[in-house]
Amino acid sequence: MSSESIPQQPYLLRAMHEWITDSGFTPYLIVDATVSGVEVPEEYVQDGKITLNASYAAVRGLELGNEAVNFEARFAGTPFRVTLPMLAIRGIYARESGSGMIFSADDSDTPPEPGNNGSPPSGGRAHLKVIK
Repeated sequence: MSSESIPQQPYLLRAMHEWITDSGFTPYLIVDATVSGVEVPEEYVQDGKITLNASYAAVRGLELGNEAVNFEARFAGTPFRVTLPMLAIRGIYARESGSGMIFSADDSDTPPEPGNNGSPPSGGRAHLKVIK
C-alpha cells in the first residue's frame, strides 16, 4: 500500500451528489472562483465565489472526476463549458433542504497524528463510544 493517501473529497462529492439527486433535491456546488484553473462566467462571480446548480436537468456532460468537475451549462441562454478543479469546490448542498457537506480550504485531508510518536493515545487502545 502506498504511503500517499488518496484524497477523500472527490469520493465524498460524488456520494453527496448521488444522495441529493436520489432524494429528489437539487445539488448546488459552492466554488472558490479565485482558485487557479476555475472556468466559470466571471459576471456571475460574487466576492470570489460562485454557486452552481449541478443537477442533471441543469447541465450536460457532468463529469465528477478525481481532479475536477466538468460540465456544460447555459448562463442567460449562452452555453459555457465549466471547469472546477477539486480544490476549488468548497461544498455541496441540496437547495431545498440545505443538507450537504462543506470541504476544508486546506487540501490535506489527512488527520493529525494521534501522538508525537504516531501511536494511539492512552495505552494504545482505541476508544469508541456508541451515540444514539
